[in-house]
Amino acid sequence: MTDVKRKYDASGRREQARARRRAVVRAARELFERNGFQATTIAAVAESAGVSAESVYKGFGTKAALAKAVFDAVLAGDDEPVPIAERPEAEAVRAEPDVRRKLALYLGGLARRQQRSAKIQIVIRDGRHADQALAGIWRQLLDERLIGMTMLGRHLHETGQLRTGITVDETADLLWTYIAVEQYELLILNREWSLDRYTSWLTDALVAALCP
Repeated sequence: MTDVKRKYDASGRREQARARRRAVVRAARELFERNGFQATTIAAVAESAGVSAESVYKGFGTKAALAKAVFDAVLAGDDEPVPIAERPEAEAVRAEPDVRRKLALYLGGLARRQQRSAKIQIVIRDGRHADQALAGIWRQLLDERLIGMTMLGRHLHETGQLRTGITVDETADLLWTYIAVEQYELLILNREWSLDRYTSWLTDALVAALCP
């Protein structure tokens, strides 16, 4: 019984810690998106989340690291410890035999992730000019995107269905460029395109760029 109680207590503490982390991430997202990076303080995030500022620093380290944690959470849509590349949506892309359909499936999911994450990406991108730590986070986001697009580009290249002469590197570069948050910012946030229209444009553009 003692062992069971210890396991139960440990599980309960982990869930409480996870709930506090979710609360901090939610509060930080709301404040970052509403007020910007500079105007948002750790104290304000802590107050909104109902925790101490000390616990925020202990859990995330810096405000820049907290912004990265917000991005990771909203990109995934949850706090489950499962990489996007290992989720059912990604498995469906890999299983699809037709390269054009692969792109359509991937970009449909991407557009939904951008809908969740675009504003915090823009906060990080624009805030980097005032905070060197945030500049490092933005560079990390760009590098992570390139790693992901290189993996996807290699997968698409291996189908043998891309246009003649295109390399894995060029495929990755085109994917990396077209899915940049700036495209979403211009067409949806500024020109007020619908998500469906944006997704269709992005799919048509990349099919035209990559396929025969």
